[in-house]
Amino acid sequence: MKTTTAFAFLSLVLVCGTAAYADTFGSGSNTFAIEFVTIGNLGNAPDMTGEPTPPHQTGKVDYTYRIGKFEISEQIIDKANALGGLFITKNTRGENKPATNVSWVEAARFVNWLNTDSGSTPAYKFNGFAFQLWQPTDAGYDPNNLYRNSQAKYFLPSVDEWYKAAYYDPTAGVYYNYPTGSDSVPTAVASGTAVDTAVYDQSIASGPADITQAGGLSPYGTMGQGGNVWEWEETDKDLVNGSGSSARGVRGGSWGNASVRLLSSVRINGSHPSIGLIDVGFRVASIPEPTTHALALVAFCLATATWRKEP
Repeated sequence: MKTTTAFAFLSLVLVCGTAAYADTFGSGSNTFAIEFVTIGNLGNAPDMTGEPTPPHQTGKVDYTYRIGKFEISEQIIDKANALGGLFITKNTRGENKPATNVSWVEAARFVNWLNTDSGSTPAYKFNGFAFQLWQPTDAGYDPNNLYRNSQAKYFLPSVDEWYKAAYYDPTAGVYYNYPTGSDSVPTAVASGTAVDTAVYDQSIASGPADITQAGGLSPYGTMGQGGNVWEWEETDKDLVNGSGSSARGVRGGSWGNASVRLLSSVRINGSHPSIGLIDVGFRVASIPEPTTHALALVAFCLATATWRKEP
């Protein structure tokens, strides 16, 4: 089904609120799920005070997409490695810890495997293990983003997709300074899910929290976009996406950072895309086709609307 058709269905879904459900990958003992939250509210204004600064329209995304509620865990990488022969290296702290020391290139290959495992087009172009740019002759070529194939279902979140999910409040129509739905500094914790908390200002030796214990949620319902571990963006630090070797942006801060690193005004240079870092992980984003869940919700929304009109 064409992407534009998918957007139309998802727009109807948003009549009843934000859809959230998990996609399942793999098989047998290596089956795993990634839970996504839906980011809608098309036509949102950009954040003129965030990083990147104007003229870039930070946080403005004019299409519906989904983003992982949690960071990708070590267990998920282990299962994908076992099934896909991906040879992704990472730190080893525990199966539910966020997978760190995964390079941008390795994260991109993981995302490609998610696409092929679900019958979709790879998001990123590789020649063996060498990352390449999509070319005009390639199906799914997007001249505005030479990294991402427009036909892919799963991908790394762009600078604006990540930012909107973290800092924008769709109910109030405002951006917050922190990805916990507040302009005030969140309470620092080692782990947990209490409102307006985040995993930061901890000892380096303590390491990150489990992905499901990484602090309070953003207004959209994501966890750990502030603290726990830095996260790769798909986007170059220079916002061009025109070179396979240029450094990618990371943001969100880690468990060992001060609160300033969690701010919407902070975006730093990660590293060369082939280099992993001990405090950098990632989450996955998606443009979904209308699934059985979504279609059922559309039907429910329409039926509810009809019922409400009856005298």
